[in-house]
Amino acid sequence: MRRRTVSPGAGLEEVLDTLATAPAPREEAAVPASAAPPRDRSRERDALQTEFAFELPRGFVDDEGQVHRHGTMRLATARDELRPQIDLRVKENPAYLSVVLLSQVITQLGTVTDVHAGIVERMYATDVAFLQDFYRRINSEGHTHAAVTCPLCHGSFEVDLSGGRLGES
Repeated sequence: MRRRTVSPGAGLEEVLDTLATAPAPREEAAVPASAAPPRDRSRERDALQTEFAFELPRGFVDDEGQVHRHGTMRLATARDELRPQIDLRVKENPAYLSVVLLSQVITQLGTVTDVHAGIVERMYATDVAFLQDFYRRINSEGHTHAAVTCPLCHGSFEVDLSGGRLGES
């Protein structure tokens, strides 16, 4: 079995297409094409999305004065949530936890690919609040929905309690 390295920016479809066009290993070459199971495209569409794009309300201004508004954030792992607990900056100031946590899960911000705590520190408070809300929304998928009934028409539907668009509350 060969290992494949997938960069954070690579999409699932791109990786699957690469695997589909790659030559089959020698052991599999003996299996006739009719015996191979058909690819299930519906499973590929239902695959877990691990990176999410966002647009900051104000934008991060770098040292050259360039504004970076578009970025991507990946899903958090247990390690991402545990690591800040042993960070000395967080122990000295618990409010710093969100800065460290966001710096670990933001994979890109405009042309900046090395997002660290210093960058998050220099963001406007509006953008940090947006990113905190965005983090909560992508990592608690589906837990902010509630079933409601309209008092006028008595129709039932589901609403997202965290806001209409990502980042709103």
